[in-house]
Amino acid sequence: MNFIVSSTALLKQLQAVGGVLNSSNTLPILDNFLFEIKGKELTISASDLETTMTTKLAVEAKKNGDVAIPAKLLLDILKTFPDHPLTFKIDEKTFGIEISSDYGKYKLSGQNGDEFPKTPALEAPSTVNISAEVLQRAIEKTIFAAGNDDLRPVMSGIFCQFETDNVIFVATDAHKLVRYKRNDIKADSASSFIIPKKPMNLMKGLLVGVNGDVTVTYNESNARFDFGGFTLICRLIDGNYPNYEAVIPNENPNRLTIDRLSLLSSIKRVSIFANKTTHQVRLKINGSELSVSAEDLDFSNEANERLTCAYEGEDMEIGFNSRFMLEMLNNMGAESVVLELSAPNRAGILVPEQPENDGEDILMLVMPVMLNH
Repeated sequence: MNFIVSSTALLKQLQAVGGVLNSSNTLPILDNFLFEIKGKELTISASDLETTMTTKLAVEAKKNGDVAIPAKLLLDILKTFPDHPLTFKIDEKTFGIEISSDYGKYKLSGQNGDEFPKTPALEAPSTVNISAEVLQRAIEKTIFAAGNDDLRPVMSGIFCQFETDNVIFVATDAHKLVRYKRNDIKADSASSFIIPKKPMNLMKGLLVGVNGDVTVTYNESNARFDFGGFTLICRLIDGNYPNYEAVIPNENPNRLTIDRLSLLSSIKRVSIFANKTTHQVRLKINGSELSVSAEDLDFSNEANERLTCAYEGEDMEIGFNSRFMLEMLNNMGAESVVLELSAPNRAGILVPEQPENDGEDILMLVMPVMLNH
């Protein structure tokens, strides 16, 4: 089994699917890329058992076959080449690999491709098409809010809810929550599932610059995403997602409208003086004036800033974790944001004053922290 391929084209595809690889694997075969030749096409796969990613590349080849090639070694040697053709020769009995370039020859030992885990086939799946741009944005806007708690695996992924009149993506870690809704996308039937963070992070990077749609095929246990020459299949998180609608307060009579960057910069500066365990910043709203303050009594550090804002409601004082506020403000793109409040012990809701895109509805929720008077 021999084939000729461009070094840079191969490296680009390997780096894309290589994000799936773990640094330590239970099965040694997972430290390899699977190369499969069919006709003039090379299919490359990488897997960690939970997530499998494949991509295709045109090559010059005369014979079909497959081999597993050590991933790290192959990536390291490819990074050192300028763009030029490489010839791969694979011994079908020993799975020894010889790579020939203009500079010389390099030998490495591969493994039998048949030992590589087979990609799961999806039985009785449902399908929905989503624009690559929309999916990339949905992941980008929600993934930062997903949890990392192994004891609550359902909260460590992104909840995808397909309805006949909209599509909703939700992420939460119990302290903050983001709901990203698209009213311009519809599914044929209602369904929902939870996708782990790792495959979502991989897609977030790869979807940038992809034109057209992503075909999402899914059943109860797996989901498959086809886009821009890549296929990503991942195991879904099993379990029931918390009822996020119940957490979002409906009655929020107090509305604060403020320039997003002014608030972001102010919290950034003030939070440097906050207590290092609670990261608490205090927002005190009095008429059209917002006071942002923080203190660390252990070290006698404190900071206070005043901002002008538009405010409807009763004067109020509320505390938030500055790190959560900064994450949320950083992930909003709008010029002005609205902070909706009901009481100092109830969640605050952050929404853009104007939607950034048509059909888009973003809501971010943050739990308050108890103020120490």
